[in-house]
Formats: sequence, structure tokens, C-alpha cells
Amino acid sequence: MTLEEIQKRLKAIEDAEAIKNMHNDYLFLLNNQQWREMAECFTENATANIHEPVRGKKAILKLFTDVIAKKNAGKGRDAHFAVQPVVEVDGDRARGHWLIYIFIADPVTGKAQRWVQGRYDCEYVKEGGKWKFSALNYTSPWPPTENTAPGH
Repeated sequence: MTLEEIQKRLKAIEDAEAIKNMHNDYLFLLNNQQWREMAECFTENATANIHEPVRGKKAILKLFTDVIAKKNAGKGRDAHFAVQPVVEVDGDRARGHWLIYIFIADPVTGKAQRWVQGRYDCEYVKEGGKWKFSALNYTSPWPPTENTAPGH
């Protein structure tokens, strides 16, 4: 293996780790309901399909503040955990998928109400030296059941 090949592999590993860190920052901000800061994890023209498909950072912020936050108001406090990341870097673009677990607790007692399992399928782009989401798709339940599989 040449020095150039080693440098290229090292760069891809460093970028994959940076993507994982950005994704974990996104989840921290999501859990803490820091919506504006969380929206900074997305490119200006990103797409997100969480409860409904939207395009653009402003629309993503609106989805979280006007739909998701209000839909969950008084129903419990969510804590999101992403595990088993698979990230493939190709220059300044990358793709990845994660299992996502959402723990929903009673807002008063903190006791568990339920768990939800899903999957994030993501596309990332490096802008100004920072990795951001260019696309995020959430699927739940994961794996899809017969009634929730695409086309049903």
C-alpha cells in the first residue's frame, strides 16, 4: 500500500468519525429540544422525512417546532439513541444508516412509558469543513412489518 493510499484511507476514517460525532450532536440537541441548533446539522437544501417529507433547513426547523414538539407536548419526554452506524465516505459526500431507539418517559415521573425502534438512512455532505445532513429518512417500525413495508 502506498503512502497516498494510506492517507486516503485515514482521511475516510477521520471523516466517518466526524460524521458519527455530528450525528450524536444532532441527537443530543434533539433530546434537549434545542431546535435551532439542531437545524444547523442540516444543509440549506436538505431533505428530511421523519413524520412527513420536507425540504430545506427552514422547513426542517418548522417540522420540529410546529409539528413534532407540539404533537409530543405533554405526552412524555423522548430520548433518542442511535446505534450500529454504517458510514461510507466518498470524498465530500457520504451515506449511512443507523438503528434508532426512542425512549419515551412520563414527563412527571420519568418512568418508562414505551420504546420505539426505527432506522435512519442518511446522506451527508461536507460544507465549509463540517459534515451535515443532506438527507435524513426515518423509518419506523424497523424492520418494516408487512403492513408498513413500502407500497402498503
